[in-house]
Amino acid sequence: MILQNNKTKNKGGKKGFVTGGARGIGKCTATGFAQAGADVAIVDLDFEEAQKTAAELAEATGRKVIAIKCDCTSKEDVDAMVAKVVAELGGLDFCHNNAGICINAPAEEMTYEQWLKVININLNGIFLTDIAAGKYMLENGGGSIINTASMSAHIVNVPQPQCAYNASKAAVIQLTKSLAIEWAKRGVRVNSISPGYIGTDLVLQSKTLIPLIEKWNAMAPMGRLGKPEELESICVYLAGDTSSFTTGSDFIIDGAFTCF
Repeated sequence: MILQNNKTKNKGGKKGFVTGGARGIGKCTATGFAQAGADVAIVDLDFEEAQKTAAELAEATGRKVIAIKCDCTSKEDVDAMVAKVVAELGGLDFCHNNAGICINAPAEEMTYEQWLKVININLNGIFLTDIAAGKYMLENGGGSIINTASMSAHIVNVPQPQCAYNASKAAVIQLTKSLAIEWAKRGVRVNSISPGYIGTDLVLQSKTLIPLIEKWNAMAPMGRLGKPEELESICVYLAGDTSSFTTGSDFIIDGAFTCF
């Protein structure tokens, strides 16, 4: 059991949640956590899909996996979600704050409502989940927070126009570093991952994105998209005790895309 609980007062395997956990990257990291011995809450606005994922992972891993419906842009929802995780799993040792969206629109055509929607989900939602989880961890022996940023925090993607997404993900990294500094001596670690282009079902089935995949692959040093499961091990590492000296870091997993 890699995610054995050795440091906080919770017994047995570590306890955690993944937002946006019903599908895609979140589902893969939740799978990695459960396979490593953790009990996990699948947190998603799509409760039906979250229930399916939770049932699938519980059967495959033998761990306790629950589904929780939550709007991560609502403080009330987020606070209630964290309370439910603690009550049903018996504690909270780690979380992967992964929920996010992207709206591709030229800056001069993007509406203010579109801008606010991206910022609200990608940045404000991360802030709310970080703070709610962090407060519990600060009072209960510490923990690990993992935020999903993006390689788009480091480069400007082409050919698609996505200024709101890029700005929101850059802000996630700076929020991560700021919280890591504030909580470094209090037992709570905060890190981020910055995936490159990942071949989730959403990407591979999107009529808008499919035409771009060939262009992305032509630019990519490895000539392909990443696979969601290629993000599992870094998140398991960050959630576990072997990463106890790792905080305030951003891990770029992009097949060297941002190296040029």
